[in-house]
Amino acid sequence: MGGIGVTGIILLVLVALLLFGPSKLPELGRAVGRTLREFKSGAREIMDETDRKESDKRIEVSRSDNSEIGNKRLPD
Repeated sequence: MGGIGVTGIILLVLVALLLFGPSKLPELGRAVGRTLREFKSGAREIMDETDRKESDKRIEVSRSDNSEIGNKRLPD
C-alpha cells in the first residue's frame, strides 16, 4: 500500500524520456517545479487567511464577553 517505489520511478522516467525526448525533459521538470511552487504558495495563503479569520472571531467573542460583564449593574 506504499507508494510508487524505485522501479516505478525508473519506469516513469524511461517512459517520459521516450515520449518527450532528452531535450524537453529539463523544460518539463522546470514547469512541474513552478506549478508545484505556485500551488504550495496558494495553499499557504488560503491557510493563513483561514487562520486569521478564526483568530479574529476569537478576539471578537472575548471582547463581547468582557463588554457584557462591564455593563451589568448590581441591584440597588
